[in-house]
Amino acid sequence: MTFAQSQSALDHAGVGSESIAELFWVMLIGGTLIWLIVVGLAVYAIVVPGEHDQKKTRMLVIGGGAVFPTIVLTALLTYGLAMLPELQRPAPEGSQVIEVSGVRWWWRVNYRMPDGKNIETANEIHLPVNEPVEFKLKSEDVIHAFWIPSLGGKVDMMPGRENRLKLHPTRVGVFRGVCAEYCGEAHTQMAFDVIVQSREEFDEWLRQQASPAVSGSDVAEAGREVFEAAGCGACHAIRGTSADGVVGPDLTHFGSRRSIGASVLPNNADNLTRWIKETHRVKPGVEMPAFETLADDELRSLVRYLGELK
Repeated sequence: MTFAQSQSALDHAGVGSESIAELFWVMLIGGTLIWLIVVGLAVYAIVVPGEHDQKKTRMLVIGGGAVFPTIVLTALLTYGLAMLPELQRPAPEGSQVIEVSGVRWWWRVNYRMPDGKNIETANEIHLPVNEPVEFKLKSEDVIHAFWIPSLGGKVDMMPGRENRLKLHPTRVGVFRGVCAEYCGEAHTQMAFDVIVQSREEFDEWLRQQASPAVSGSDVAEAGREVFEAAGCGACHAIRGTSADGVVGPDLTHFGSRRSIGASVLPNNADNLTRWIKETHRVKPGVEMPAFETLADDELRSLVRYLGELK
């Protein structure tokens, strides 16, 4: 497994990001023209010796230093504002709605289903390609900011307020999302993967996520007992078991996720072992306690159990 490679607003893979990238290039050209004119006038004044013609100088200063920048900046402002209505327009009725909550320092993700049920996951978002999606964004503690550079713009997530964002991915792939508002000690380790896939693959993923947790091996069963005995269910939920905590991420299908700790480590047995035993060394500031007292066989069975939750 590899982490998402793209975290660039210029590597656009969505309708919104394409408009933003286009606006960037237009503004870059406009700004460059203004810079060339203003700097050119300054160079002319320095390089050309002797007394300058007053009338000609006045025309150059007023025309190049005031009139031309005003015209260009007005055109850029008009061009940028014309994009806002489409970027701000909600997704059409019937589009997939996803609720995302920022939590220090991870992401709670809920998929609203047509039957009124919610499918909860964490730290990973799946989207259907070539379809608009409506995001409902909020925070459970401090101000965060939700941003998937390759797909669209950035929106703040504030306690007590729900903001919204429409994204319309146009290319299959894995893209990186981040918290773009400083939110505390582990801010730089608060990221997530966005998997854009075909409608068929997305529907299959939703079906799998809606099912209860399943683990079949004897080692995994022993791991479930360790999970319960260690009190993990007080913070984490695993549907189909007695674990119903809401403080931490839902772990029902943890084994199918690409990463651990909000994209801190790739999801494999060695990294999960390290995460459980050395939590605060891996991600300083995280509120999950480290379980350093677990015996080696208990730790192996717990890791096996969590890895089989797919």
